[in-house]
Amino acid sequence: MKGTYILAIESSCDETAAAVVKDGREVLSNVISSQIALHTLYGGVVPEIASRKHVEKITPVVTEALKIAKMTIDEIDAVAVTYGPGLVGPLLVGVSAAKAIAYAAKKPLIGVHHIEGHVSANYISHPELEPPFMCLIVSGGHTHMVEVADYGEYRILGRTHDDAAGEAFDKVARAIGLGYPGGPKIDKLAKEGNPHAISFPRAHIDGSPYDFSFSGVKSAVLNYLNIEKMKTEHATGITSIAPQNGTEGCPDVFSDGITKADLAASFQEAVVDVLATRTVAAAKQLGTTKVALAGGVASNSALRRKMAEVCEENGIRLYYPEPILCTDNAAMIGSAAYYEYIKGRTADLSLNAVPSLKLGER
Repeated sequence: MKGTYILAIESSCDETAAAVVKDGREVLSNVISSQIALHTLYGGVVPEIASRKHVEKITPVVTEALKIAKMTIDEIDAVAVTYGPGLVGPLLVGVSAAKAIAYAAKKPLIGVHHIEGHVSANYISHPELEPPFMCLIVSGGHTHMVEVADYGEYRILGRTHDDAAGEAFDKVARAIGLGYPGGPKIDKLAKEGNPHAISFPRAHIDGSPYDFSFSGVKSAVLNYLNIEKMKTEHATGITSIAPQNGTEGCPDVFSDGITKADLAASFQEAVVDVLATRTVAAAKQLGTTKVALAGGVASNSALRRKMAEVCEENGIRLYYPEPILCTDNAAMIGSAAYYEYIKGRTADLSLNAVPSLKLGER
């Protein structure tokens, strides 16, 4: 039983998760109860529904995590929980549960930044990885380029000025009728299309070479769809009123011969091209030879492929977590918590949910 064992809880959005992690790198259990099927009915996450489902699932998920790890709460060294950023209701469910467990079991409590958890997922998939390294964090709510100087020590080099990459994927998926969740569905459809069929814009921010902006490419896709819609109305003389959710049935082939798969592939190529080239440029400037991916979009096959190509061309080693660790999960929270624990950074029972918590804040 030598080692440090942490029971971790994650509930920042629509996954209720619990895990037991040893020494920050060995996962003894990682239980995830997903709500994707439920929220698909609404085209996105409904915070109130998510909160209620977390209340239902949190106790069974924690119990199952301990059972799979073959441990009791008395054998756990600390209890960790995501306290931000995220949706306030779901965060409060996880924080309340963790505080109750820590208090009842007389265990230290550790508050973990959700994004630090995503970065730490790489330590699980790649036990040899140690700071310093560059990390591109890409998810539905965040697009950050950071220098990981040490465990829990980050310097932000670039960030998005508007939509996060995952958010842009979701909005475009909705517009072309794929629905929720958008990222995986665009990734799948894009495999059937030509990524060079349409030249969508790549935004550059003056004076901020490592920042991002995805509202322009998203708008370019919407403009393309609107022009196609007007062409159809002009040709048929029929004016349609599109529903607000944008899933009215995008045609499989447009008037210029471009397919919906081509559109998805071209949009995806524009996004991953900017992410990959800008990240490697920052890594070269810093003189680092290690780059990691983190966040839900890190599981995107086109991004992984593009990053691998650009990194190989520049003599950089690329790391990314296995797909199950890219999505929200508690194992990554347990990994991040371990490094907080060995530094003596624990919380008291006043720990609260902080939905807009910034990276590096404590």
